[in-house]
Amino acid sequence: MSHSTVPRSRAEADTKEKTPVASGGATGPRRRTGRRPPTGKLSLRLRLRRDRVLLLMTLPAVLLVLLFNYVPILGNVVAFQEYDPYISDNGIVSILNSPWVGLENFQRIFEDSAFWNAVRNTLVLFFLQLVLYFPIPILLALLINSVIRPRVRAISQAVLYLPHFFSWVLVIAVFQQLFGGAGLLSQLLRENGYDGLNIMTDPDTFAFLITAQSVWKDAGWGIIVFLAALASVNPDLYEAAAMDGAGRWRRMWHVTLPALRPVIALLLVLRVGDALTVGFEQILLQRDAVGPGAAEVLDTFVWWNGVRNQDFGYAAAAGLVKGVVSLGLVLAANKVAHLMGEQGVYKK
Repeated sequence: MSHSTVPRSRAEADTKEKTPVASGGATGPRRRTGRRPPTGKLSLRLRLRRDRVLLLMTLPAVLLVLLFNYVPILGNVVAFQEYDPYISDNGIVSILNSPWVGLENFQRIFEDSAFWNAVRNTLVLFFLQLVLYFPIPILLALLINSVIRPRVRAISQAVLYLPHFFSWVLVIAVFQQLFGGAGLLSQLLRENGYDGLNIMTDPDTFAFLITAQSVWKDAGWGIIVFLAALASVNPDLYEAAAMDGAGRWRRMWHVTLPALRPVIALLLVLRVGDALTVGFEQILLQRDAVGPGAAEVLDTFVWWNGVRNQDFGYAAAAGLVKGVVSLGLVLAANKVAHLMGEQGVYKK
């Protein structure tokens, strides 16, 4: 008997057994072969149970941040008071019993010429450090990244990192020995028939002196983030650019700098938000040498009025104004980063 004599119904049955049935078809429901994976998000209870070890590890750090960063914010209430810490040994009792003055402290601030002088000095130092200091870690990172020999690269990084671990007292002492009235530079000038220089006490060059000290101390430390970003660049991109005929400068412009752009945008946003903080300890140590007219910034202004003059409400009002302005600068800079296509401090 030939195959043509096979009944039609038997052949169709064999074909149906070999042919898979499409899901949602008219021939019947799909057979479930296993457990269906969950499609929704995990509940809060399940996520807490899953990440309980990580949460316990971060709990001490969270408590420290709350204790030393957020709880002191409540003390800003003294900006609206004539705060007297000697009312009681308990600070909370002193706050509750201090008389309220409303916005009087803020009115005094905006009418105080010393406050506006501190604002001017702070902004001058910020713009100088933004223009002269901020690009230097990027340039140093590019220079070290171009060094081929690993030993030379490691020694260069160690030499550049070292000043970061010096205290500001030591840094200022080194600059005093080099640029002070009896320093090495003045001695060389006098030996050659010129008048000596005392850059450390010159109010006209104080802003450049502060910037130079910051560059020498922290520029090497600032390259760590940029070197980490450069290490993540795929070497195939450099090889492809070289095969296309791109030279060293072309590869740097089209491969290296685009890889650094997100990091540069993030650090720039943070630097703008920190614009009104330009180095309290560094400037306080040199304030008396050049005078408050050139060396007074917002941080030293708050310290001088709050700690030295015991005018705590006035100093707290100045610090609160600084904090609010800094927050606005962070938000504005982050908005600019979003407009440029970068993530910034947080996503949209």
